[in-house]
Amino acid sequence: MSETISAPSERQILGHPRGLSTLFFTEMWERFSYYGMRALLVLFMTDQVVTGGLGFTDKTATAIYGLYTAAVYLVALPGGWIADRLMGAQKAVWFGGIIIMAGHFVLAIPNLQAFFLGLVLVVLGTGLLKPNISAIVGELYTAEDPRRDAGFTIFYMGINVGAALGPIICGGLGQSDRFGWHYGFAAAGSGMLFGLIQYKLSGGLLGEAGTHISSTGDAARDDERKRKGWIGVWTAVAVIAAVVGLALFGVISIDAVTLAKGMTYVICSVAAIYFIYVLAFAGLNTVEKKRVVVIIVLFLAAAMFWSGFEQAGSSLNLFAERYTDRIVGSFEIPASWFQSLNAVFIILLAPLYASAWVWLAKRNMEPSTPFKFALGLIVLAMGFLTMVAAATIVAAGDKAMPTWLILTYLLHTMGELTLSPVGLSATTKLAPRRFVGQMMGIWFLATSLGNLIAGLIAGEFDAENVAAMPDQYWQIVLTTGGAGLLLLLFTKPVRKLMGGIH
Repeated sequence: MSETISAPSERQILGHPRGLSTLFFTEMWERFSYYGMRALLVLFMTDQVVTGGLGFTDKTATAIYGLYTAAVYLVALPGGWIADRLMGAQKAVWFGGIIIMAGHFVLAIPNLQAFFLGLVLVVLGTGLLKPNISAIVGELYTAEDPRRDAGFTIFYMGINVGAALGPIICGGLGQSDRFGWHYGFAAAGSGMLFGLIQYKLSGGLLGEAGTHISSTGDAARDDERKRKGWIGVWTAVAVIAAVVGLALFGVISIDAVTLAKGMTYVICSVAAIYFIYVLAFAGLNTVEKKRVVVIIVLFLAAAMFWSGFEQAGSSLNLFAERYTDRIVGSFEIPASWFQSLNAVFIILLAPLYASAWVWLAKRNMEPSTPFKFALGLIVLAMGFLTMVAAATIVAAGDKAMPTWLILTYLLHTMGELTLSPVGLSATTKLAPRRFVGQMMGIWFLATSLGNLIAGLIAGEFDAENVAAMPDQYWQIVLTTGGAGLLLLLFTKPVRKLMGGIH
């Protein structure tokens, strides 16, 4: 994709291209809608039918949650391809936003078929919007522009402002006696509508960033490639529509738990086959092969991390709803509001982490990538150790204070900031040059796998067997913490395989 040059003489806002403000607010409203709906999802599915919910079991609801969050990352891969080859990133963001908005408003319809259709639409729209809006941010700057990293940092703040506000507003409406679940979903749709309006009104500030489509240099060949590409896209859409339609009308039966388990095996198989191919048949030299082995290690560590971290919207969300004392005076804090804590902590802590890495790097003390991954897993385990204590209180017949969940989310955010930001950077540095794009896809595959496993783990928590809850959280402590300690033990050998890359 071509790169738009940001001239020093252009009109700016706070020293950055004016188009950054367009993307900041578009992404803010998109994340508002995504995290606002996500905070309600499991709570709505497990709520009783008589009070407006779907009455699903915890196992089914968390499996659907895992499938939904996993699919969001999977469809980012074809979404990026469609923008690169067929329509450009600007149009992909626009149409993706429209599909997301439609999905949220469909979710607002009190009907089971509408619920599943709405989820599918949000997934498809997010696949178009999410990867491509970040690509446009990059095109506002040249590769050498010193403002580039700061621009992405500002954009990242937009993500977290939206992620903090969404659960508060959508959750407040959805869990209120006066309004109800579907008002919360409608609020998420309204948020995306605001994002689309401002994107359209201020889209001219983007200039040509995100308008380019990859070209072979041969117009006839490009036209033929686009024609075949669109045939493939519409064929895929038709297949998805047919499967969804048959499922919605009961012609075929889909069990969410079975599907989630099946998808887990599929993703693991795809990753294994791909890595075997790259190592054995891609003609890599010895250094490249060693670095691919490191990517495999980071892939497994990332999947393990997200399988624990993504308990936030499932088991931890249910813990807030059922087992946390949320009464403050005469006001009961909606359980969904706890979903804002991660974003708030990121806003507060991210600048400190960035400064700390720079400070350590200047003194040649910055931890290596595998060490950071290990530390992230260990800090995540510490968060679940906090949940062991909270679950012990609940097993004794009392409700836990909100401070237990607040401390858990704080630790999980600290783990995320230690692991997540370095993952993409490490993958781009370690991947063989001709496989960078594919390896980035594998990174998203790790996140998707982690989300699927998270939903399955959450489904094992039994509301009828609260006494087992402390041991279940202990299992997560042992698996995530054990993986972190194992990686810590092998940090030096892994660093040697990196071949000089930090």
